[in-house]
Amino acid sequence: MLLTQALDRAGTGVWAASSVLYFTFVVGLDAGQLGLLLGAAGVAGIAGSPLAGHLADRLQVRTLLIGCHLMRLGALCALLAATDFRVLLLLFAVTHLGDRAAKTLEMLFATRVAGEKRATYQALSRSSANAGYALGAGLAAIGLAVGTRGAYHVLILANALSFLVAAALVWRTREPRGRGLVAAPADGTAPQATSQATSQATAPAGAGGPSPWRDRGYLRFVLLDIPMNLDDSILGVGLPLWLVAHTTAPHALIPAFLVINTVLVVVLQLRVSARVEGPRRAADAVALYGLMTLACCVFLAAAPRGGVLAASAALLAAAVLATAAELMRSVSSWELAVSLAPREARASYLGVAGMAQSVQKSAGPLLLTGAVMVAGPAGWLALGVGVAGLSLVQRRASLWRLELLSGTPAAAPASAASA
Repeated sequence: MLLTQALDRAGTGVWAASSVLYFTFVVGLDAGQLGLLLGAAGVAGIAGSPLAGHLADRLQVRTLLIGCHLMRLGALCALLAATDFRVLLLLFAVTHLGDRAAKTLEMLFATRVAGEKRATYQALSRSSANAGYALGAGLAAIGLAVGTRGAYHVLILANALSFLVAAALVWRTREPRGRGLVAAPADGTAPQATSQATSQATAPAGAGGPSPWRDRGYLRFVLLDIPMNLDDSILGVGLPLWLVAHTTAPHALIPAFLVINTVLVVVLQLRVSARVEGPRRAADAVALYGLMTLACCVFLAAAPRGGVLAASAALLAAAVLATAAELMRSVSSWELAVSLAPREARASYLGVAGMAQSVQKSAGPLLLTGAVMVAGPAGWLALGVGVAGLSLVQRRASLWRLELLSGTPAAAPASAASA
């Protein structure tokens, strides 16, 4: 599975680095069409996670993941022959739907197979995925340097090939028997609700079991998790645009942001995960996420005030802090998503939790470009303070729900039913 994710992300890196240029210079889309294409893909991606979680409560995760890889393979190959914009819109949306669904299914598989060691597996997964993504971006640079129609087609086929190989590798894996994310207890008994919050969360919602859409406490966690993913947009959108439009730092510094992020994640992810084990430490890591994001925003706000060297140093420091925030988020978000969900319906719950990252990918860039950067340095400071404050709310709400789910007597008041 780790090799599968590395190859999948290598293909994704190739596509991410070349897709916009392909649609612009080869297909001939204008800016409006390109924006509509990307927007539709973002919306489709939001639907991918809950759909994958819903199906994973009923079907084998392994089978669904193979289906996602083959679906993306077919859609991407069809893109080579498509000329009508409506067809392109549909195919591009399908690839993003499959992409988000596949990422959710990969983590569902890992949560089920790795069990209590899921944080360690996730760290290994993120390290291999980042290495694969960097490799793919490097390969794309070669094709973009050639710049011909044939070169772009080769890049697309390379991404399609990664899906085919990934599907073959997943087919070689083995999945524990039984539905759900975690294998049934040795004695075969089903886990019992231990509190009002658990009872509310696990109330039957039809034949499929408990519904995350009726669990207000879990939905609150997912809603608060959206701003806990903003490091992605800060690093990929905010830093480059802020450098170009508001600082005197050289444009050649922009690739360094990706290099810093990739190297630090590969080197430090496993070490950070080893220090943050269990849901309570994961809740503490959420607060650290807010602190790191606030510090990052402070450096971004200060960058326009200095000369070339000062601005460059501030932006590089912001990139390091954004990566540190990502490391905190990677060990907290999924661990809490698993721990706060009822055991017998984790697949559907985790599918809903996966929406947070998808929503952020669609709304985050708009927030940064349409509000934060328009307000200047004050906008960055406001963003940092806001994320830090929400991280404390998320930490407290998560700890409160953990107490309820564990049956702590102090968490028994009737008012807890809304948690």
